[in-house]
Amino acid sequence: MGALKGRDLLSLADLTREELQEILQLAAQLKAGTLKPKCEKILGLLFYKASTRTRVSFTAAMYQLGGQVLDLNPNVTQVGRGEPISDTARVLDRYLDILAIRTFDQHDLEAFARYATIPIINALTDLEHPCQVLADLQTIQESFNSLSGLTLAYMGDGNNMAHSLMLGCAMAGINVRIASPPEYRPLDVVVQKAEAIANGKTEIIVTTDPIVAINGAQVVYTDVWASMGQEALAETRIPIFQPYQVSEVLLSHAAKEAIVLHCLPAHRGEEITDAVIEGPQSRVWDQAENRMHAQKALLASLLGIA
Repeated sequence: MGALKGRDLLSLADLTREELQEILQLAAQLKAGTLKPKCEKILGLLFYKASTRTRVSFTAAMYQLGGQVLDLNPNVTQVGRGEPISDTARVLDRYLDILAIRTFDQHDLEAFARYATIPIINALTDLEHPCQVLADLQTIQESFNSLSGLTLAYMGDGNNMAHSLMLGCAMAGINVRIASPPEYRPLDVVVQKAEAIANGKTEIIVTTDPIVAINGAQVVYTDVWASMGQEALAETRIPIFQPYQVSEVLLSHAAKEAIVLHCLPAHRGEEITDAVIEGPQSRVWDQAENRMHAQKALLASLLGIA
């Protein structure tokens, strides 16, 4: 894991296949309690967007490692008053050991990484959500004991979750099928990047047909139809996305052993039904717990304490 020390994680594409597997292996060891690294480092959380799971899981993970956490709320710091990223990044670089950022524009995250020498973690941007997918892959591996050769079907908006799932699944050897309305498909540049990572070894399919996507899939994944910052569009999207709702009927087309994942928060009755999220195939709560374990592994790796 020494190769990851001091590195940034701005995208899952920053990792090699081997590094991804090492993080997942470390996450499993940390969850089982067979490995207990300790640190005396300080993690900063700079979140321009609301957060429950990411904020709490990062905080709990760092505390369990023995470190400290500073919550740098933009509303009570100078970044909320327009201080340039270049200035903020260079100052925080002198105080912190590692910084997780949740923001809107991926370019802002990249700017922090340019001006800071400490590791910068993407805790969600409008383009990607890599930490969530680390937890997703850990959950899938727990359910099937392996990742290679599985098929994941994602239903809904071709958003940051769809992007990171394509990249992470391609790297892990999982076939991925994205089913979205035509005007909400994932960005072509990310699809092409995922195809390059897959290198013909796994399939990357983007379709408008939810049945084509879910047919025989072992993992069924969904997310809200309107992401943070798009709340005003939520009502207009409901009829457009209705065919992509993960219901018991749609789920019946998946493999019998299929599991259901949702990154949360969920709008029950919209992208997923109450019966499915509370049903026997749901692994949503294991998935949420694994945010803490996967991020603990990531922190330990980037800080070089694993």
